[in-house]
Amino acid sequence: MRCAKMSSFIVMDIVRDAGKFEDCIHFEIGQPDLSPSPKVKQALHEAIEKDRFSYTESLGLYELRVKIAAHYKREYNVTIEPEQIFLTPGTSGAFLIAYALTLKTSSNLGLSDPSYPCYKNFAYLMDINPLFMPIGKEDSFELHVKDLQKHKLDALQISSPANPMGNIYDAQNLQEIIKYCDEKGISFISDELYHGLSYEKRANSALEYSDNVYVINGFSKFYCMPGNRLGWIIVPKEKVRTAEIVAQNLFISAPTLSQYGALEAFDYAYMAEVKEEFKRRRDYLFDELSQIFEIDANPDGAFYIWANVSKYTDDSFAFAKELLETLHVAATPGVDFGSNKTEQYLRFAYTRDISHMSEGIKRLRKYLL
Repeated sequence: MRCAKMSSFIVMDIVRDAGKFEDCIHFEIGQPDLSPSPKVKQALHEAIEKDRFSYTESLGLYELRVKIAAHYKREYNVTIEPEQIFLTPGTSGAFLIAYALTLKTSSNLGLSDPSYPCYKNFAYLMDINPLFMPIGKEDSFELHVKDLQKHKLDALQISSPANPMGNIYDAQNLQEIIKYCDEKGISFISDELYHGLSYEKRANSALEYSDNVYVINGFSKFYCMPGNRLGWIIVPKEKVRTAEIVAQNLFISAPTLSQYGALEAFDYAYMAEVKEEFKRRRDYLFDELSQIFEIDANPDGAFYIWANVSKYTDDSFAFAKELLETLHVAATPGVDFGSNKTEQYLRFAYTRDISHMSEGIKRLRKYLL
């Protein structure tokens, strides 16, 4: 069975083990500790009071899809029809729709190495071949057309801002990749889950360059609603009916209460405060970690720092276990994200407040310097 190739999601194992230590400092999980907008909470209360417990249609609440479409007009000046937008159970449901629409058994899905581990695991689950292309400091942790030309691809998936590196694809490079994919008949899937969490550098949506792309986003990160398990995917117009059939069979509909809460998620004043807080944390942690490790990727977005720990270890998994068991400091080993030099890296998330992180830095300094 191809699913036998699926690897464990190491960060979740780290989270479980970190729970054994009451004084643990958490850099491991990409889960914001901030609350969503108070308007979201009020909307959830109102939905409960009105007994909103039935299914929605498989595309999701129409009024929420209208708000998402308006968001894309506001942020990217692109026009999306609500019918192109599907609400999904987290972005996981969106990935499954994207793969079902673009790939057949034994098709090749292009991925960068390193990249988010669930991409390849979903590919294995669906009997799709994940085809890995190495990226590193020398190419700013971005794929380029020259990388794609070396392979026979049926689809390509990238993330920007990226997990685990926190880098953002250069606008011109992104445009060139999408143009190449259009010309070669390669489906382009853009994971834009961390949009909104970009600091000095703007994150461009793939929709700015083509209508023939699959764009995935959700409410877990920037909107601070990870447990609500609500994502979305935007599909080309000609794929709407097929996507609807896939969604009906995969999950019927996304969580109803979560959709009603998300009606109030586009609280732009509140989200500006969220972004500013994560920028403040990024600045603090980048400055501190730069004095302990080499930082090879520019942390322009998301809430991760990709730290090169090779001067201390050649085994990031063992090193992460050592830090957890000895210092009660939890970080994610780079090997969770691929095999291209990932044994040299740890991913640090700045999803806890500075006072919490500062204790972790104190322990790391004392132990390593």
